[in-house]
Amino acid sequence: MKIHKEGYNIIAIAFIIASAVVLGGYYLLGWGLLAKVLAVIAVLIFAFVVRFFRVPKRTSVIDSNLVMASCDGKVVQVREVEEDEYLKTNCIQISVFMSIFNVHVNYYPVGGKVLYSKHHQGAYIVASYPKASVLNERTSIAVETAGGTKVLFRQIAGYIARRIVCYANVGDQVSQCSQVGFIKFGSRMDIFIPAGSEVNVKVGDKVVACETVIAKLK
Repeated sequence: MKIHKEGYNIIAIAFIIASAVVLGGYYLLGWGLLAKVLAVIAVLIFAFVVRFFRVPKRTSVIDSNLVMASCDGKVVQVREVEEDEYLKTNCIQISVFMSIFNVHVNYYPVGGKVLYSKHHQGAYIVASYPKASVLNERTSIAVETAGGTKVLFRQIAGYIARRIVCYANVGDQVSQCSQVGFIKFGSRMDIFIPAGSEVNVKVGDKVVACETVIAKLK
């Protein structure tokens, strides 16, 4: 299993803590029931941390006319909105919520040139709430495709997530389904596409990054 580089430090710390719990329990309590229970809990938590930073193999769909899911998760919102941060126009917003059990690597939903990338400080309300898009800590990225279509997507921190990692820089030429960043421990992704685009998902659908087509550009 491949591990994402953003997890190296956290996994190392988790290993040290788990080892301390196991060895400390053994030396202080002997190898009795309580020490064994503590050891099992420590190992399970360590295994969860390792699994959280996994990078699975994906068969990416690359098509300049399509918008791909940029993360794994559940669609919690599909609606028409006025995107007033950068695009300044009416858009279709598709929001995907990532639970702590989902893969948390984030990918570019379209390829092209990065026109905009900005991090915003904010709150940490539950990421599935609609207002999290504008109230929570977040990073917004806008990409212009080769065909001239502008798509904005937003990494949003959640109640548990406290760190957004974004690799996008204005002026970068990026490939569809290449990595754009990582959100640690539960979060959400909003994608804003032009009004009139053909949406292929609905609320409640489960999507897989780089494999699920969420929309076709008009």
